[in-house]
Amino acid sequence: MEAMSPAFYDTLILSDLHLGSEVSLAEDATRMLKENRFRRLILLGDIFSDLNFRRLTKAHWKFLGYIRKLSNPKRGIEVVWVEGNHDQGLTAVMSHLVGVKVFEEYAWEFGGLRHLAIHGHQFDRFLVNNWLLSSVNTFVHLQIQKLDFKGKWFSRLVDRLGTRWLRLSAKVAAGAISYARLRQVQRIFCGHTHVALYREKDGIAYYNAGCWADATPTYLTVDEEGVRIHEFHRKETDSAAAEIAVESELPEDAEYEGVGS
Repeated sequence: MEAMSPAFYDTLILSDLHLGSEVSLAEDATRMLKENRFRRLILLGDIFSDLNFRRLTKAHWKFLGYIRKLSNPKRGIEVVWVEGNHDQGLTAVMSHLVGVKVFEEYAWEFGGLRHLAIHGHQFDRFLVNNWLLSSVNTFVHLQIQKLDFKGKWFSRLVDRLGTRWLRLSAKVAAGAISYARLRQVQRIFCGHTHVALYREKDGIAYYNAGCWADATPTYLTVDEEGVRIHEFHRKETDSAAAEIAVESELPEDAEYEGVGS
């Protein structure tokens, strides 16, 4: 029986790979990209963990090398990098290194709808109001990763508990929907929280791409059938991307704070 060819997507969105960290699933992310076909790739922020290139492993460099290949004009693929809070300071370097354009936010139209990709840290009030404390937290988390057991389950647990304690998913979703209404877009895409999520309110659909620093990496696709959240199966014997449904009640809209530069 002839194997089915992979679907062709208008857009594939990947977020929060955190290259340079012990928990980055760069090798799996590279394999996922090779297994899919798409016209546009959006790297939705926090592709790096910090500015220290010495932490990059061979697998991390291979991911960057593959991104550079995809950005070759001969391939006909639009590769877009949306800056995350961990990427700040790397914009000029990475744009030259992998040959992609970097944006604070990126908008496009597909299927008669307006789409907007923005990392999401702009709607994280704790980060915005406590930049120094957040930087210290990032450093401490990197140290925990180094001391963690094989599999890095404790580091990932700390990450998930921090997200729940701050109610980060709900806050970013509410802020993103408010911003989408301001920008008059029908679909808005974020990362930052490390939790894949779909919510809708007042005709605006919000999607979070999740992350590639957890045991269950996720990504988004956009095509004629709509937007889907996919879970990447890391087992070598099962390379298919299975759609997962995430349902939750939408919280009250958070008061919108302007996205500043």
